Parts: sequence; C-alpha cells; structure tokens
Amino acid sequence: MEIQIGKHILGKGHPTFIVAEMSGNHGGNLQHALAIVHAAKRAGADAIKLQTYTADTITLKSDKEDFRILSDSPWASHSTLWELYNKAYTPWEWHETIFKEARDIGIEIFSSPFDESAVELLESLNVSVYKIASPEITNIPLLEKVAETGKPVILSTGICDLSDIQLALDTLKINGVKDIIILKCTTAYPAPPEEANLLTIPDIVSRFQVLSGLSDHSLGTAAAIATVALGGSLIEKHFTLDGEAETVDSFFSSGEAEFKKMVSDIRFLDKALGKVSYEITKNALPSIRGRSSLYIAKNIKAGEVFNKTNVKSVRPSFGLHPKYLKDIIGRKAKHDLELGDRLTWEVIE
Repeated sequence: MEIQIGKHILGKGHPTFIVAEMSGNHGGNLQHALAIVHAAKRAGADAIKLQTYTADTITLKSDKEDFRILSDSPWASHSTLWELYNKAYTPWEWHETIFKEARDIGIEIFSSPFDESAVELLESLNVSVYKIASPEITNIPLLEKVAETGKPVILSTGICDLSDIQLALDTLKINGVKDIIILKCTTAYPAPPEEANLLTIPDIVSRFQVLSGLSDHSLGTAAAIATVALGGSLIEKHFTLDGEAETVDSFFSSGEAEFKKMVSDIRFLDKALGKVSYEITKNALPSIRGRSSLYIAKNIKAGEVFNKTNVKSVRPSFGLHPKYLKDIIGRKAKHDLELGDRLTWEVIE
C-alpha cells in the first residue's frame, strides 16, 4: 500500500511524511506566514499545510446562542465562531504567494478546504493532496467536491465515530478516490495523553486497508514518535515560530526547535524500525567473536581426560560451540594442550 504526495512516497518502508500545520499561527501577517514556511523547511518538515476558509464560508455572522463559543473554550475571548474564524483565517489572496514560496524552497504545500469554493481555489493552485479536517468528515458535499479532483485525501477522525468514518470512506471511494489516509486525531486543545488512544492507528490500517498516522494536538513529541513505532505513515503537528507573539493556536503548537527534534527522532525511527529480521546484521558481524566457545582452561597432557576444570565455555567464539561440552567431557586429548588453546574436534581422541 503506497500513496504519492508530490515527490514523496508514503507507505511501509518509506520515510514518515511529516507535515507542519500553519493554521492561524501567522497571526494575520503575511510575512509571518512566509517565515513559518521557511522555519518548517529548516526544521525538516516534508510539507506545510494551510487552512482555506473565511469566516463567511465556514460559519454565519450571528451572535445567537448556537454560534457563541463556550465559556470554557480556549478561544472563549473571541465570543462567536465568526469572530474567531475572522481572526484565524488565512486570507485567500495570500495563498498564491505562500504556495509559490513553499515550492521555491522545495517544501510540499497543501491545505484543508472547508467548503466547495475553497476546493476551487486550491485546484487553481494545483494542490497535490487534500486534507479533510475532523469537523468536516461528515460534510458529504465537501467530500464529493474533493473527490472530483481525483487527488489523494487525508481524513482526520477527531470528532466522528466508526459509522462516520465508514460513510466518509464510502463517499470518497464511490466518487473515484483511490488513495486515502486516515489520521487518528483527538480534537482537544491541547489533547490529553489519556485520550490519545494511539493503538487505534494499527487498527485503522487493518480495518480499512488504508495508510494511517496522527493529527497531533498533544504537547511535546512523544505521541508522534509512538505513532511512527505503531506503523503510522504521516504525522501532522501544528507549527509556530519560536519566540513570536501569541496567536490563536500557538498554545498547543510546536516551535521550530521542538519540531526539528521531533523530525530527527522520527528519521531515526524510520531507519531503526526496519523489517522483521533475525539475521545478524553486517555491522554486528564483528561482534560474533564476543560469543562464548570451548577453550582449554588448564595445561593438558596427551591422553589426559577432558573435564569441567580443564575445559570451559568462555569468550571469544573461535572454539567449539558450547553445546558440545557434555559430549567432550570424559574423552581424551590427542596431544599436549595449553591454557588458551581452542578446543576443536582435531585435538580430541
């Protein structure tokens, strides 16, 4: 099972695809957005991801109860959904500039659309893959519009159940999408570790026969590292500039230094996980001499009987295998032997 996103191949045996999610961390400043693209590249990300919506395409400008942000939300200060999204959105007129900057420096770029008009914008920019944010997994008209493009699709699962995932998968497949990645996600900010349930990741792979990974809202990098060990092919983590002013998502985002360390650890794991193998590796071969074998432990005269005092299993490994010790005890030496001589069949009567 392999999927291509831009120049990257995802799947077993290929490097983990690591995505830096910009979200609203640009703080409404295009130069900050461009700086995030460069910082993500320096940190080792394979891709930078945007979110493509406006306040008017994602919600209604209403202060009715349904549209007010709950008082215990980390974004409660914005009062209504429209106010929050109007603060956090990435202006559509920035997209072409950001896409060009990313492509100029060699980092993949794509986005999460939140309505059909966003898909049209992203198609005009020749995006390579679409990400469906977890709240949109039940947005069937959006899924159908994305499916029309024939591009790979990444689904997040933070606020959906098994039937929602199956419906989304069926919708995409019926409409011709062949390459699908399903990300485990906990839609809480920051996500508590006890709700991560990372063991779901290998189950997603086996249950739905797709690639999987993690859309990570937790603090630190442990969940991302564990995801790779569990067979995840994609890690997405919110990314911000180190030392910059607070933005709408910065409180649960990784800065460049932390993200870079995460990438380094994941690249180590990409190599270390390897394959199922019980063979002695090339670089381990010299260490074979450190195994035990049978050696003469005391000087022995010809005709003298071997016993547990004058024959011992010790390092290194150039003598007979220790499994033969019982067969040799009680037999006689063909000729004189000295302490430190290898015990071989040739010296045994």
